[in-house]
Amino acid sequence: MSVFGRRTDPVVARRPEPPAAANGAGGPAASGLPAALPVAVAPPRGGPVGQSGARARLWSLVMDQVDPTLAAELPAERLRAELERLVHQLADKHRIELSAREQAALAREIADDMVGLGPLEPLLADEAITDIMVNGPYSVYVEKGGKLQKADVRFRDAAHATAVAQKIAAAVGRRVDESSPMVDARLADGSRVNIVLPPLALDGPSISIRKFARKRIDFARMVEFGSLTAPVAKLLEIASRCRLNILISGGTGSGKTTLLNALSRMIDHGERIVTIEDAAELQLQQPHVVRLETRPANLEGKGEITQRDLVKNALRMRPDRIILGEVRGPEAFDMLQAMNTGHDGSLGTLHANSTRDALIRIENMVQMGSFGLPVKAIRTQIASALDLIVQIERMRDGTRRVIQLSEVRGLEGEVITMNDLVSFEYEGEDSQGRIRGRYRAAGIKPGFVSRLEYFGLDRAWMATLDEF
Repeated sequence: MSVFGRRTDPVVARRPEPPAAANGAGGPAASGLPAALPVAVAPPRGGPVGQSGARARLWSLVMDQVDPTLAAELPAERLRAELERLVHQLADKHRIELSAREQAALAREIADDMVGLGPLEPLLADEAITDIMVNGPYSVYVEKGGKLQKADVRFRDAAHATAVAQKIAAAVGRRVDESSPMVDARLADGSRVNIVLPPLALDGPSISIRKFARKRIDFARMVEFGSLTAPVAKLLEIASRCRLNILISGGTGSGKTTLLNALSRMIDHGERIVTIEDAAELQLQQPHVVRLETRPANLEGKGEITQRDLVKNALRMRPDRIILGEVRGPEAFDMLQAMNTGHDGSLGTLHANSTRDALIRIENMVQMGSFGLPVKAIRTQIASALDLIVQIERMRDGTRRVIQLSEVRGLEGEVITMNDLVSFEYEGEDSQGRIRGRYRAAGIKPGFVSRLEYFGLDRAWMATLDEF
């Protein structure tokens, strides 16, 4: 098969470390990683992976015929087709008894290893999967429909899983190894990745992938999914159009970023937006967006750029709105400062169990910065900066649902006062185990009614409340 550049030297024994050139530009699925990154392509081993001797032998024969450098230059589909042809030829020549389906699967696995993320490729291609969790080389779980289930894929060994993890990190200019065993990264399609290697991960490399939705999710689709109702969606649309400062609160995997993306679609296309994230995953549709991403320290412990650094710098970039992918530390103080200095309409997310807990977490994060501010001064900043807090939750039936909209009313004494404008009330579950409930609205004028009047949306807001 001349396209691969058949080797002229004798068969070389397979080395345990991955060949440096066996990589590619763009995986067969959505990973789209560059060519010159390491990934293991050793033949499948027996033992816990359960690979047959015939498959292992055919894998070795194929790899001895392939020039990885030339193969990496081929488009993924053509590479797979060429590998299938080579697998068939070698299986016939050496009388290796594998069915046509098994041969095609083997060719696909080799292609995935060479130019993709190995056994993760079919999971990345499955649009029904929202999360991929690797708990060591032989244990992979996925989330489908809000429920966790074990996936029928595995790595050959810990070295294979480590090579894939390092390939992911290298694609965004980061490194992960024993000296730096934790990293946040992203795939080319925007999927968020967290990697933890031994010795911190005791059972082998841990890779957590939050997949990037290929289809844009807006409020209409969220209503379809049952995440909220049309009246709740309309209130959030009005809040975003009125440039309210909104914080989205919820647990891990509750849908905070999805809701933030939906809210951002309401931003006017004439505004300049600066986004700040640890691993960029926001999908803003506006033409004037500046995306900033944090940077970890180098080997010498220098060069780290934190979210707080980026928030302070963003204030010098003439933004109309600042969007924080997730508030998790002292940058909360700078976010409040920005909201209080003319950057209305700013958005952010944080982890909290309720809208009241979200305010407590903001207060604690400001105190993490050792600014020496009295508690009342911090609470005054919070009360004047934030307008609306949206609580979203992943419920036990797997549905992600907005369960509370609370306004930050002001400060009475040293206590921040809040009003629950809309709340979800649990009513039971249907015959299929899905949670039933209804939204109830307080029907009161919010404290930010002057903002609604300024944008001419006060009547629309009150009319929407009447729909509950």
